[in-house]
Amino acid sequence: MDRIELEAFVTVAEELHFGRAAARLHRGQPTVSEAVRRLEGTLGGRLFHRTSRRVALTELGEALLPEAHATLAQLSRFQQRGRALASGDGARATLVVAHAEYTCHQLLLRCLPLLRERHPEVTIVPEVMSTAAQVSALRAGTIGLGIGWATGELTGARASLLSSERFVALLPASHPLSWQGELSTSELSGSSLLTWPHQINSGLCDRLLTAFRAGGAELRIIRTADSVHAIAAHVAAGTGIGITVESALDVAPPGIAVVPLTGPSTTADQVVLAPAEPSAAAGSLRELLLREGASA
Repeated sequence: MDRIELEAFVTVAEELHFGRAAARLHRGQPTVSEAVRRLEGTLGGRLFHRTSRRVALTELGEALLPEAHATLAQLSRFQQRGRALASGDGARATLVVAHAEYTCHQLLLRCLPLLRERHPEVTIVPEVMSTAAQVSALRAGTIGLGIGWATGELTGARASLLSSERFVALLPASHPLSWQGELSTSELSGSSLLTWPHQINSGLCDRLLTAFRAGGAELRIIRTADSVHAIAAHVAAGTGIGITVESALDVAPPGIAVVPLTGPSTTADQVVLAPAEPSAAAGSLRELLLREGASA
Protein backbone atom coordinates (compact mmCIF):
# COMPACT_ATOMS: atom_id res chain seq x y z
CA MET A 1 0.00 0.00 0.00
CA ASP A 2 1.45 3.39 -0.98
CA ARG A 3 0.48 7.04 -1.25
CA ILE A 4 -0.46 6.77 -4.93
CA GLU A 5 -3.01 4.06 -4.12
CA LEU A 6 -4.54 6.08 -1.27
CA GLU A 7 -4.69 9.26 -3.39
CA ALA A 8 -6.38 7.33 -6.19
CA PHE A 9 -8.96 5.88 -3.79
CA VAL A 10 -9.75 9.23 -2.14
CA THR A 11 -9.97 11.17 -5.42
CA VAL A 12 -12.20 8.59 -7.12
CA ALA A 13 -14.39 8.60 -3.98
CA GLU A 14 -14.69 12.39 -4.22
CA GLU A 15 -15.43 12.48 -7.93
CA LEU A 16 -17.25 9.13 -8.28
CA HIS A 17 -15.75 9.07 -11.76
CA PHE A 18 -12.39 7.54 -12.76
CA GLY A 19 -11.84 9.96 -15.65
CA ARG A 20 -12.34 13.10 -13.56
CA ALA A 21 -10.20 11.62 -10.77
CA ALA A 22 -7.38 10.95 -13.25
CA ALA A 23 -7.60 14.53 -14.55
CA ARG A 24 -7.38 15.92 -10.99
CA LEU A 25 -4.36 13.76 -10.24
CA HIS A 26 -2.71 14.53 -13.60
CA ARG A 27 -2.39 10.82 -14.29
CA GLY A 28 -3.78 8.49 -16.93
CA GLN A 29 -7.08 6.79 -16.18
CA PRO A 30 -5.53 3.28 -16.49
CA THR A 31 -2.94 4.27 -13.87
CA VAL A 32 -5.65 5.40 -11.44
CA SER A 33 -7.75 2.28 -12.08
CA GLU A 34 -4.74 0.03 -11.51
CA ALA A 35 -3.85 1.86 -8.25
CA VAL A 36 -7.38 1.27 -6.94
CA ARG A 37 -7.22 -2.40 -7.97
CA ARG A 38 -3.90 -2.85 -6.16
CA LEU A 39 -5.35 -1.32 -3.01
CA GLU A 40 -8.44 -3.53 -3.24
CA GLY A 41 -6.14 -6.55 -3.63
CA THR A 42 -4.19 -5.56 -0.52
CA LEU A 43 -7.39 -5.07 1.48
CA GLY A 44 -9.12 -8.15 0.15
CA GLY A 45 -12.35 -6.39 -0.82
CA ARG A 46 -13.86 -4.00 -3.33
CA LEU A 47 -13.92 -0.28 -2.59
CA PHE A 48 -16.25 0.70 -5.43
CA HIS A 49 -19.26 -0.66 -7.27
CA ARG A 50 -18.46 -0.06 -10.94
CA THR A 51 -20.80 -0.18 -13.91
CA SER A 52 -20.58 1.40 -17.36
CA ARG A 53 -22.81 4.24 -16.12
CA ARG A 54 -21.88 4.90 -12.49
CA VAL A 55 -19.33 4.49 -9.72
CA ALA A 56 -20.37 4.20 -6.07
CA LEU A 57 -18.58 3.41 -2.83
CA THR A 58 -19.11 -0.03 -1.31
CA GLU A 59 -19.68 -0.39 2.44
CA LEU A 60 -15.96 -1.14 2.75
CA GLY A 61 -15.12 2.01 0.81
CA GLU A 62 -17.47 4.15 2.92
CA ALA A 63 -15.95 2.76 6.13
CA LEU A 64 -12.31 3.28 5.06
CA LEU A 65 -12.59 6.69 3.38
CA PRO A 66 -12.18 8.77 6.61
CA GLU A 67 -9.12 6.69 7.55
CA ALA A 68 -7.64 7.18 4.08
CA HIS A 69 -8.06 10.96 4.47
CA ALA A 70 -6.40 10.83 7.91
CA THR A 71 -3.52 8.66 6.63
CA LEU A 72 -2.80 11.05 3.75
CA ALA A 73 -2.87 13.96 6.17
CA GLN A 74 -0.41 12.16 8.44
CA LEU A 75 1.89 11.47 5.47
CA SER A 76 1.79 15.18 4.56
CA ARG A 77 2.70 16.16 8.12
CA PHE A 78 5.56 13.61 8.11
CA GLN A 79 6.88 15.07 4.85
CA GLN A 80 6.61 18.66 6.09
CA ARG A 81 8.29 17.77 9.39
CA GLY A 82 11.09 15.98 7.58
CA ARG A 83 11.71 18.95 5.29
CA ALA A 84 11.73 21.29 8.28
CA LEU A 85 14.32 19.15 10.08
CA ALA A 86 16.44 18.77 6.96
CA SER A 87 16.48 22.54 6.44
CA GLY A 88 17.43 23.21 10.06
CA ASP A 89 13.99 24.64 10.87
CA GLY A 90 12.88 21.67 12.99
CA ALA A 91 12.94 23.63 16.24
CA ARG A 92 9.90 25.67 15.17
CA ALA A 93 6.63 24.75 16.81
CA THR A 94 3.93 23.38 14.50
CA LEU A 95 0.17 23.97 14.70
CA VAL A 96 -1.94 21.60 12.62
CA VAL A 97 -5.34 23.18 11.90
CA ALA A 98 -7.94 20.74 10.58
CA HIS A 99 -11.09 21.81 8.77
CA ALA A 100 -13.95 19.70 7.47
CA GLU A 101 -15.31 19.95 3.95
CA TYR A 102 -18.15 22.46 3.61
CA THR A 103 -16.83 24.69 6.42
CA CYS A 104 -16.13 28.45 6.13
CA HIS A 105 -12.81 28.40 4.28
CA GLN A 106 -12.97 32.16 3.65
CA LEU A 107 -13.10 32.79 7.41
CA LEU A 108 -10.06 30.59 7.95
CA LEU A 109 -8.20 32.38 5.15
CA ARG A 110 -8.87 35.72 6.86
CA CYS A 111 -7.66 34.47 10.24
CA LEU A 112 -4.46 32.61 9.30
CA PRO A 113 -2.47 35.74 8.31
CA LEU A 114 -3.52 37.37 11.60
CA LEU A 115 -2.31 34.29 13.45
CA ARG A 116 1.06 34.46 11.65
CA GLU A 117 1.46 38.04 12.86
CA ARG A 118 0.74 37.01 16.47
CA HIS A 119 2.86 33.83 16.39
CA PRO A 120 5.61 34.14 13.77
CA GLU A 121 7.54 31.39 15.55
CA VAL A 122 4.87 28.79 14.70
CA THR A 123 4.57 26.81 11.46
CA ILE A 124 0.87 26.52 10.56
CA VAL A 125 -0.25 23.39 8.71
CA PRO A 126 -3.89 23.37 7.45
CA GLU A 127 -5.42 19.93 6.77
CA VAL A 128 -8.79 18.83 5.38
CA MET A 129 -10.29 16.32 7.84
CA SER A 130 -13.77 15.09 8.71
CA THR A 131 -15.29 16.20 12.01
CA ALA A 132 -15.13 12.66 13.43
CA ALA A 133 -11.45 12.39 12.48
CA GLN A 134 -10.77 15.80 14.06
CA VAL A 135 -12.18 14.67 17.39
CA SER A 136 -9.96 11.55 17.32
CA ALA A 137 -6.93 13.63 16.30
CA LEU A 138 -7.53 16.13 19.10
CA ARG A 139 -7.62 13.29 21.63
CA ALA A 140 -4.40 11.89 20.16
CA GLY A 141 -2.77 15.33 20.11
CA THR A 142 -1.94 15.19 16.38
CA ILE A 143 -3.86 18.42 15.60
CA GLY A 144 -4.08 21.60 17.62
CA LEU A 145 -7.46 22.94 16.48
CA GLY A 146 -10.36 21.93 14.25
CA ILE A 147 -13.32 23.46 12.44
CA GLY A 148 -16.21 21.06 11.97
CA TRP A 149 -19.89 20.43 12.58
CA ALA A 150 -21.75 19.89 15.84
CA THR A 151 -22.02 16.15 16.42
CA GLY A 152 -23.51 15.84 19.91
CA GLU A 153 -21.48 15.18 23.04
CA LEU A 154 -17.70 15.19 22.74
CA THR A 155 -15.03 13.52 24.85
CA GLY A 156 -11.55 14.97 24.84
CA ALA A 157 -12.50 18.13 22.97
CA ARG A 158 -14.62 21.22 23.52
CA ALA A 159 -16.81 22.84 20.89
CA SER A 160 -17.56 26.56 20.53
CA LEU A 161 -20.31 27.75 18.19
CA LEU A 162 -18.87 29.50 15.16
CA SER A 163 -21.95 29.97 12.99
CA SER A 164 -25.29 28.46 12.01
CA GLU A 165 -25.39 27.60 8.32
CA ARG A 166 -28.48 27.18 6.17
CA PHE A 167 -28.98 24.07 4.07
CA VAL A 168 -29.33 24.90 0.39
CA ALA A 169 -30.52 22.92 -2.62
CA LEU A 170 -28.51 22.87 -5.86
CA LEU A 171 -30.76 22.51 -8.90
CA PRO A 172 -30.20 22.75 -12.65
CA ALA A 173 -31.22 26.25 -13.75
CA SER A 174 -33.92 24.67 -15.93
CA HIS A 175 -35.56 22.82 -13.00
CA PRO A 176 -39.17 23.94 -12.25
CA LEU A 177 -38.24 24.65 -8.60
CA SER A 178 -35.11 26.67 -9.40
CA TRP A 179 -37.00 29.98 -9.60
CA GLN A 180 -38.32 29.88 -6.04
CA GLY A 181 -36.78 32.07 -3.36
CA GLU A 182 -36.89 29.24 -0.78
CA LEU A 183 -37.82 25.57 -0.70
CA SER A 184 -39.44 23.56 2.07
CA THR A 185 -38.33 20.01 2.72
CA SER A 186 -41.82 18.83 1.77
CA GLU A 187 -41.26 20.18 -1.75
CA LEU A 188 -38.20 17.91 -2.03
CA SER A 189 -39.87 14.87 -0.45
CA GLY A 190 -38.92 11.72 -2.35
CA SER A 191 -36.64 13.60 -4.77
CA SER A 192 -33.34 12.04 -5.79
CA LEU A 193 -30.85 13.88 -3.58
CA LEU A 194 -27.05 14.13 -3.67
CA THR A 195 -25.14 15.02 -0.51
CA TRP A 196 -22.14 14.15 1.66
CA PRO A 197 -21.37 10.65 3.06
CA HIS A 198 -22.50 9.98 6.64
CA GLN A 199 -18.98 8.77 7.48
CA ILE A 200 -17.51 12.14 6.49
CA ASN A 201 -20.04 14.45 8.15
CA SER A 202 -22.32 12.46 10.42
CA GLY A 203 -23.50 15.60 12.24
CA LEU A 204 -24.66 17.20 9.00
CA CYS A 205 -26.37 14.00 7.84
CA ASP A 206 -28.21 13.61 11.12
CA ARG A 207 -29.29 17.26 11.05
CA LEU A 208 -30.56 16.93 7.48
CA LEU A 209 -32.54 13.81 8.41
CA THR A 210 -34.06 15.74 11.33
CA ALA A 211 -35.05 18.59 8.98
CA PHE A 212 -36.87 16.24 6.61
CA ARG A 213 -38.59 14.40 9.44
CA ALA A 214 -39.71 17.70 10.98
CA GLY A 215 -41.21 18.69 7.64
CA GLY A 216 -42.96 15.34 7.22
CA ALA A 217 -40.84 14.65 4.14
CA GLU A 218 -39.05 11.58 2.80
CA LEU A 219 -35.26 11.94 2.61
CA ARG A 220 -34.06 9.95 -0.39
CA ILE A 221 -30.29 10.17 -0.89
CA ILE A 222 -29.20 8.35 -4.06
CA ARG A 223 -25.54 9.36 -4.16
CA THR A 224 -22.91 10.88 -1.87
CA ALA A 225 -19.71 12.82 -2.54
CA ASP A 226 -17.36 14.47 -0.05
CA SER A 227 -16.75 17.46 -2.32
CA VAL A 228 -19.32 20.15 -3.10
CA HIS A 229 -17.75 20.38 -6.56
CA ALA A 230 -18.50 16.70 -7.17
CA ILE A 231 -22.09 17.23 -6.02
CA ALA A 232 -22.45 20.20 -8.37
CA ALA A 233 -21.08 18.14 -11.27
CA HIS A 234 -23.74 15.47 -10.68
CA VAL A 235 -26.44 18.15 -10.50
CA ALA A 236 -25.25 19.61 -13.81
CA ALA A 237 -25.34 16.12 -15.31
CA GLY A 238 -28.97 15.74 -14.26
CA THR A 239 -28.39 13.00 -11.68
CA GLY A 240 -30.47 14.68 -8.98
CA ILE A 241 -30.77 17.65 -6.62
CA GLY A 242 -27.75 18.52 -4.48
CA ILE A 243 -27.93 19.40 -0.80
CA THR A 244 -25.13 21.28 0.91
CA VAL A 245 -24.63 24.21 3.29
CA GLU A 246 -24.54 27.83 2.21
CA SER A 247 -20.96 28.47 3.35
CA ALA A 248 -19.60 25.71 1.09
CA LEU A 249 -20.26 27.82 -2.01
CA ASP A 250 -18.36 31.03 -2.67
CA VAL A 251 -20.34 31.54 -5.89
CA ALA A 252 -23.12 29.60 -7.58
CA PRO A 253 -21.70 27.14 -10.15
CA PRO A 254 -22.59 28.02 -13.77
CA GLY A 255 -25.98 26.67 -14.83
CA ILE A 256 -26.98 25.77 -11.27
CA ALA A 257 -29.48 27.56 -9.02
CA VAL A 258 -28.82 27.72 -5.26
CA VAL A 259 -32.08 27.81 -3.28
CA PRO A 260 -32.12 27.97 0.57
CA LEU A 261 -34.24 25.45 2.49
CA THR A 262 -36.77 26.78 4.96
CA GLY A 263 -38.52 25.16 7.90
CA PRO A 264 -37.60 23.49 11.21
CA SER A 265 -34.03 22.28 11.66
CA THR A 266 -32.85 23.51 8.24
CA THR A 267 -29.66 24.97 9.70
CA ALA A 268 -26.53 23.26 11.02
CA ASP A 269 -24.05 24.52 13.63
CA GLN A 270 -20.46 25.01 12.63
CA VAL A 271 -18.06 24.73 15.59
CA VAL A 272 -14.46 25.33 16.56
CA LEU A 273 -13.01 22.21 18.20
CA ALA A 274 -10.17 22.57 20.68
CA PRO A 275 -8.45 20.40 23.30
CA ALA A 276 -9.12 21.11 26.97
CA GLU A 277 -5.78 22.94 27.19
CA PRO A 278 -4.88 24.39 23.78
CA SER A 279 -1.45 25.76 22.96
CA ALA A 280 -0.97 29.52 22.87
CA ALA A 281 -1.19 29.56 19.07
CA ALA A 282 -4.27 27.32 19.02
CA GLY A 283 -5.92 29.51 21.64
CA SER A 284 -5.16 32.62 19.58
CA LEU A 285 -6.63 31.08 16.43
CA ARG A 286 -9.74 29.99 18.30
CA GLU A 287 -10.20 33.57 19.56
CA LEU A 288 -9.67 34.99 16.05
CA LEU A 289 -12.14 32.58 14.45
CA LEU A 290 -14.84 33.33 16.99
CA ARG A 291 -14.27 37.09 16.79
CA GLU A 292 -14.14 37.24 12.98
CA GLY A 293 -17.08 34.85 12.71
CA ALA A 294 -19.19 37.02 15.00
CA SER A 295 -18.43 40.13 12.95
CA ALA A 296 -19.09 38.51 9.56
